[in-house]
Amino acid sequence: MTVLADILTILLNGLQQGAIYVLLAVGLSIILGTLKFVNFAHGALYLIGAYLGLFITGQVPLSNGQLADWGIEAYGIGLGFTAALVLVPIIVFIIGILMERFVARSFYDRPDTDQILVTFGLAVIVQELLRALLGGSSQPFPQPGWASGPISLPIIGNFPRWRLGVIAITAVLVIGVYALVEYTDFGLIVQAGTLDEEMVRLLGIRLSRPYLVVFGIGAALAGVAGVVGGPLANVNPNIGTEQLVPAFLTVVIGGVGKIEGAVVAGLMLGTLQVALIQTGYAAWSQVGIYALAAVILLVRPQGLLGSEVDVA
Repeated sequence: MTVLADILTILLNGLQQGAIYVLLAVGLSIILGTLKFVNFAHGALYLIGAYLGLFITGQVPLSNGQLADWGIEAYGIGLGFTAALVLVPIIVFIIGILMERFVARSFYDRPDTDQILVTFGLAVIVQELLRALLGGSSQPFPQPGWASGPISLPIIGNFPRWRLGVIAITAVLVIGVYALVEYTDFGLIVQAGTLDEEMVRLLGIRLSRPYLVVFGIGAALAGVAGVVGGPLANVNPNIGTEQLVPAFLTVVIGGVGKIEGAVVAGLMLGTLQVALIQTGYAAWSQVGIYALAAVILLVRPQGLLGSEVDVA
């Protein structure tokens, strides 16, 4: 029974860790798959979401940074976690729209290296600006009162309630985005534009607005990931960079532009990482996910659910 409980605990913790990767990767995947834009600032959107969540949720004391030097002892409006969960994706959606309009759109026809350089530079600016204003120290992100504490599960016993909340929130959001892309007129236009943009334009359909919304949705998902992932670890200016590489690995392993592929790959990476940590091989947890990615891409360069066209 103990062995079974350990296995189930690893699986649940893996689902929770994978859920963060999935939220980031789904947004990144629809941007990369639809717009063919390599957004290295996606981790910065996660970072913005986490700090916005802190700001909306409560009062955060300041011990260093420029704001502290100006005599500001704390920041935050104290509306609670539920308000942050609602407001952050809206705010980051708007940030994503502005980013698409004034940054990304000018680089759609430019080489991938140009896209990487400009978005990576933007990510560094956001990271260092937050570090300068708020300091580099880690800030605890309180869990919501309605999901704090343990819950008793069969076989496993006590398990953190918020980890289950992360899994549930991720499932609802991913299903919603999948339904939007696959079963609505908006989604059909976006998919048609991905396959043959010129033909869609000849039919009199303007793709600039759907693409704008797609970028905003991808950004909003990164912002939500920052809010739901914040209570699982302390928030600091480096968390965006730390989450960026696993998110890209998830996209590539699952297949670029494939939402279901991002889900499968994210859960695989999360479960593997947690399994290595909880079995005493924490030092190998990062190596493990890179090794898994290498093996999968050697066998299927297009990713688990990608098509040969994606590779070409």
